[in-house]
Amino acid sequence: MKRQTKIRFIIGVDEVGRGPLAGPVAVGAVLVSPRMLKNFRDIKESKQLTVAMREEWVAKMQSYLCDELRIAVSMVSASTIDRIGIVPAIRRALERSLKKLKVDAGECEVLLDGGLYAPERFTHQRTIIHGDAQVTVIAMASVVAKVHRDRYMVRLHKKYPLYNFDQHKGYGTRRHVTALKTHGLSDIHRVSFCNFLKSS
Repeated sequence: MKRQTKIRFIIGVDEVGRGPLAGPVAVGAVLVSPRMLKNFRDIKESKQLTVAMREEWVAKMQSYLCDELRIAVSMVSASTIDRIGIVPAIRRALERSLKKLKVDAGECEVLLDGGLYAPERFTHQRTIIHGDAQVTVIAMASVVAKVHRDRYMVRLHKKYPLYNFDQHKGYGTRRHVTALKTHGLSDIHRVSFCNFLKSS
């Protein structure tokens, strides 16, 4: 009779950047022990927090990093999104983030936001609609992914100042669309997301 592995950790997974016109998609994964999770009960999903609050939560997570708290973020580029599509790109980033956690799949329960699914080797997994607003560890993953991607887009602003990525992070704001119509696509724009330019 095969011995059942004991669940030691909970992993929360969430993605950020599914909809922007530019930049990568990011998937955050946070692994915690039940004991460690108690320190983060008050966290909210990234959309409910200010920039400063998100940064504070990430700093707190980093201060607790140990075997019982691990964080990982993986990004997939705009060019890859154009080549394989957004859903496979998210799946690829998710797989990479879980690998970075370096954990035995059988020792974890994986909780995922929305329509996300972990690889089949994670036999204990649940996808929860609006999980980032309901489940602490998914909210942690949403904050980690958001901060990581936003920092990256701010860095890209220095290379592509015409598009103001530091302000809108690649999302299709009016100012971003105006810049696109004026300057055209950069090499970090998702061409497949910018078809509206052809008719303008």
